[in-house]
Amino acid sequence: MALYADLHRHLGGSVVPRILWRYFQRHDMEMARQFPEYQRFEKFYTCERNTLDEYLELHTIVEKVQTEQTLPYFIYRLIRGAYIFENLAYLELRYTPYLRTPEHSSQSKRIDAMKNIVEIVGRATQVREYPIIISQILCMHSRLPYEVNKAIIDLAASMKDYVCAIDVAGGDSHYGERIEEFISLYQYAHASGLKTTGHLYETPSGCYQELLPYLMRIGHGIQIPLKYPELLPNLAQSKQCLEICPTTYLKTGTLENLEELKIVFDRCFEAEVDIAICTDNAGLNNVRLPFEYENLLTKDIIDFHQLQACQDSAFRHAFAWPHKEPPASLLTGLLQDNSATDGLVSV
Repeated sequence: MALYADLHRHLGGSVVPRILWRYFQRHDMEMARQFPEYQRFEKFYTCERNTLDEYLELHTIVEKVQTEQTLPYFIYRLIRGAYIFENLAYLELRYTPYLRTPEHSSQSKRIDAMKNIVEIVGRATQVREYPIIISQILCMHSRLPYEVNKAIIDLAASMKDYVCAIDVAGGDSHYGERIEEFISLYQYAHASGLKTTGHLYETPSGCYQELLPYLMRIGHGIQIPLKYPELLPNLAQSKQCLEICPTTYLKTGTLENLEELKIVFDRCFEAEVDIAICTDNAGLNNVRLPFEYENLLTKDIIDFHQLQACQDSAFRHAFAWPHKEPPASLLTGLLQDNSATDGLVSV
């Protein structure tokens, strides 16, 4: 039985290197010529970058090939790996639908085309042989105009069967000049009955306290315990959860080593702020969720009790998990029910 939840995984960064390389070999001659050998592509695709912006540029490679025709191909392989290798029972996939529409089309046509993208992703995530509960988070983007971001909110509100929340992505250092605009968009999202998360306090350049009251969960948020621990009591009182994605901070140059996260976990546990451990970009980072767990444990950043608390927090803060308890509790109930019949004699 699958046991884990990942609340922060990008559709663009979720494609594992080998599957993306095989796709290029079959369908993209330019990329195939550039990377004829897999090892060279893997090194390029998964190596550490100097900044978050440099890291995010890799998303554009995948966004261009995640079209209406190819999305089911990539999503099926994502789900297969998540179920078999990660034991995921629940997954929230986030992406910007506008960036999966044809680049040559006008803005209005691309906005109209977003609904079809959400429907394609929604249908593709219903895979019977890999029963994972999957919901979509639609991302506004720091480099998209207001009209497009507002249309993304309207789309999310109209497709709640597939969409559980909205987010803002694109690099948290780019919000500054438009902070009032994003506040108004989040206010609009709340008025539309949408749940909210957002990439915030990931880097020292992305610390905007004005946005915090509008987020039910905080995408990353590591700079709060690292640099602004005085904010933690407010987060605890508001029952906001941090979505911590350990490997990402090494890949983006945000942290020099994982051991720096011990302060994040210790201060959050002391303040009773919930943390969900996530993968962010499992393909770009070349990791799976159990590896993130094991890495934190073996480096003594967290202990087993804290790991269990984070796993429970992931289900407690999941926007579309339909049960009151995580899967482990449901499984315990099933085992207890079976044990009650152990002493019975069949006739």
